[in-house]
Amino acid sequence: MRIGEENRKTSETEIFVRVNLDGEGKANIASGIGFLNHMINIFTKHSGFDIEIEANGDLDIDMHHTVEDIGIVLGRAINKALGDKKGIERFGSSIIPMDETLCMCAVDISGRPYWVYNVPDRFNGIINRFDTELIREFIISFTNNLKANIHIQVFYGNNKHHIAEAIFKSLARALKKATRISKDDIPSTKGVLD
Repeated sequence: MRIGEENRKTSETEIFVRVNLDGEGKANIASGIGFLNHMINIFTKHSGFDIEIEANGDLDIDMHHTVEDIGIVLGRAINKALGDKKGIERFGSSIIPMDETLCMCAVDISGRPYWVYNVPDRFNGIINRFDTELIREFIISFTNNLKANIHIQVFYGNNKHHIAEAIFKSLARALKKATRISKDDIPSTKGVLD
């Protein structure tokens, strides 16, 4: 089984993540941030990964450090679980409707981190004390530490919660495809994906 575990401790946060890429979509998420727990539960269900997260952060200051650092550690754990990436599809994409919202995510697990994040201005704001700009910070940290190329495009949407759900569902579905084993070799003419 492709399993990755990662720990990270700083003066701001202490985070443990365990990921099983060949799981059943089971989640055990304890970030201290209710809305983030909800989004990662959605991500877990739609990726099919089993994900465990234990996080303690300086939430008395704000949620930024915890959200960003969970993105870092989750990206590292998935990257570790992928190993040398032999046999993976490498590319994956998904278009997800969520009521009035439509979101696309495209992923290349290339070893070269790059992110594009296009969401409507109306997405900026608060959902139950959670600042939606933190989703952008999560995606940046996650992308850089997974060492993937991730493009997220929200074509339209009005409800902030629906937009957030569509982002996490489309990311999950794209990664599910990209991490799927379908070959025997490294999917690159270079012979490596690092």
